[in-house]
Amino acid sequence: MKTPGTLLVLALILSAPLTAGDRDEGSLFATRSVVHARNGMVAAAHPLAVQIGLGVLKDGGTAVDAAIAVNAALGFLEPVACGIGGDLFALVWDAETEKLYGLNGSGRSPLALTAERIPPQPDGTIPVYSPYAWSVPGAVDGWFELHNRFGKLPMARILAPAIRAAEEGEPVPQVIAAAWARSARVFGEMPGFAPTFLPDGHAPKTGEIFRNPDLAKSYRLLAEKGRDAFYKGEIARAVVAFSEQHGGFFSMKDFASHRSEWVEPVSADYRGATLWELPPNGQGIAALEMVNILKNFDLAAMGRDSAQFWHTLIEAKKLAYEDRARYYADPAFADVPVKELISKRYGRRQAERLGDRAARTLDAGEPALSRGDTTYFAVADRFGNMVSLIQSNYTGFGSGYVVEGYGFGLQDRGALFNLKPGTANYMEPGKRPFHTIIPAFVTREGEPWIAFGVMGGDMQPQGHVQVLVNLIDFGMNLQEAGDAPRFYHTGSSEPTGTVMTTGGVLSLESGVPEPVRRELVKKGHRLVHTLGRYGGYQAVARDPETGVLSGASESRKDGHAAGY
Repeated sequence: MKTPGTLLVLALILSAPLTAGDRDEGSLFATRSVVHARNGMVAAAHPLAVQIGLGVLKDGGTAVDAAIAVNAALGFLEPVACGIGGDLFALVWDAETEKLYGLNGSGRSPLALTAERIPPQPDGTIPVYSPYAWSVPGAVDGWFELHNRFGKLPMARILAPAIRAAEEGEPVPQVIAAAWARSARVFGEMPGFAPTFLPDGHAPKTGEIFRNPDLAKSYRLLAEKGRDAFYKGEIARAVVAFSEQHGGFFSMKDFASHRSEWVEPVSADYRGATLWELPPNGQGIAALEMVNILKNFDLAAMGRDSAQFWHTLIEAKKLAYEDRARYYADPAFADVPVKELISKRYGRRQAERLGDRAARTLDAGEPALSRGDTTYFAVADRFGNMVSLIQSNYTGFGSGYVVEGYGFGLQDRGALFNLKPGTANYMEPGKRPFHTIIPAFVTREGEPWIAFGVMGGDMQPQGHVQVLVNLIDFGMNLQEAGDAPRFYHTGSSEPTGTVMTTGGVLSLESGVPEPVRRELVKKGHRLVHTLGRYGGYQAVARDPETGVLSGASESRKDGHAAGY
């Protein structure tokens, strides 16, 4: 029994303010503790996918083996965000060579499709939920490229858990169920969608078991016949026949000629750490542009509870995104000035353009010459390898067109081309569209530190930067850095050709104080409430001295981090 004196002591302890030293034990923002382990770590958006990845690691698989297993599982468990009808990008730290490798696993537009054949939307963009937005799915080739270079276990072993889960079925968790229900209203009448993703005529409810034996069939073909089953064999023939039936432009040549590309990651230093991203056709260098601007300001001195802090981040985002709209494209077709855009000198020049009022219109800089749903996960193994991988169909289930008998839908990433001739991201046959999905990696003094990502369309670069600022400027731990309240700014000029004319709109999560909101409005920002658009974070870190692994997982998603 507690005495009055004991209750008084407890009250004093609970009411005492946290000091800097208390933050390691109890965070102001973290929803759960950071997970620690010695031999392996997986952070993903579905608990079963995490378990499947750990099982591969326990069987002696590498981080890449586990990443492929996790991705395959998520293609069944989280079809609202990913699947083999989409693309992937990956950053891999290889312990043997002590080097970071980058893979661009995005697909290209059909060779038979030209911009002149596409009927534009009223705003001049490509119709999203249509065959005009299809590009060749690159995820499967990405799996096999990663496996050929860094894998260890047979692909049949890697895909076996996902095959079993798809055949036997699994309950649908809360966040995924909610996204599924929203998607059903958009895609319910699309060809092939209902038979695969609306069993019994409706989206699976929370806790309801969903099965996808057709996807299990596709995975089994990949396990038995390799990547050619998807790009030269049965699956390719099925997709091309489906395309011909529904007004698409795919040919067997489009699939047979597809290839992923190993690329050199690019980076920017930030207060003793180095943020790594992949070069275009993705938007990763927007995060690098932002940190090069922000390191010219003392964000820690401003404090997170100041309007000036949030204003500075938001305006840096706007500056970077104007360059994103003008320059980012497939480098095989456009001269993208990556080196100049991510230089420190250019960052200083851009910082000088940042004013005290919210910019309503901006021009892209002269560097010396939205709505996406995605899955991200991070994996580390006991050998010292780490994987940062992101995979997506673009708009949730993608275009909504589902290849019946094979259990997956086709992405609509081609909607991100620009239909205006002369632009860098102009739609051309055999070209990779501008891409939103980006994995991130952080090193310190050349040693691997954190594999992380933030899912969600144009939220991703601004999410990467907010996490990094939380870690570096405010000393947050891995979990707190992802859970801390975020901003989401949208309405910047886009690589599709739309232009910012009113400064865009700003959303702030509930943890941002009301006085800050009022001050931001005074500075000219237009605040709106946009629930669920703040992205989804996963991270795995490695202590370079002890080798101990840490994991953190997004409180806004269904998943978690776990190790062994």
